[in-house]
Amino acid sequence: MQYIEPMAKLIENFRSLPGIGSKTAVRLAYHVLDMDKEKAKALAEAIIGAKEKVGFCQVCYNLTDTNPCRICGSEKRDHSVICVVEQPQDVAAMERMRDFKGVYHVLHGALSPLSGIGPDNLRVKELLTRLSDGVVQEVIMATNPNVEGEATAMYLARLLKPIGIKVTRIAHGLPVGGDLEYADEVTLSRAMENRIEL
Repeated sequence: MQYIEPMAKLIENFRSLPGIGSKTAVRLAYHVLDMDKEKAKALAEAIIGAKEKVGFCQVCYNLTDTNPCRICGSEKRDHSVICVVEQPQDVAAMERMRDFKGVYHVLHGALSPLSGIGPDNLRVKELLTRLSDGVVQEVIMATNPNVEGEATAMYLARLLKPIGIKVTRIAHGLPVGGDLEYADEVTLSRAMENRIEL
């Protein structure tokens, strides 16, 4: 179907977002056009405001509107423990559990030689710089449990162990509420490896 030019541009911009297909882009465009002008303006201003005010923390490279970010700047956090994650949204996920009291380091990706992503494309040098002051005692690898995440965790562990810093990996296994019969062999194997005494 042919859309008038302003509508077509709006649809195309929505389609460029991850996870948004053609039908959803059209629905979103119609929804925006149905909004009153003030709500549409507020949405546009929120997008522009986020782009202008949000940047990367100069310490951990998480998204922030202050430097350092509130986590790195907090005296209540344990700065001797760094949790390494792939993306800023992983920090948000870890913070939702409210149990972790350390700080973070965001790599902004994972090693993927097939995609041309090597150590120089990640925030590895910045992590090594953070470890040079002698404060950090443990680095927790919280990369994704896929090939790229595992490769990244192993690469970083090989780099950090000679420095004398304890390197740990988050446990992987069965989700709470999951059924054994639906779990794959790798997940079951990890669950067995990471078992705890009751």
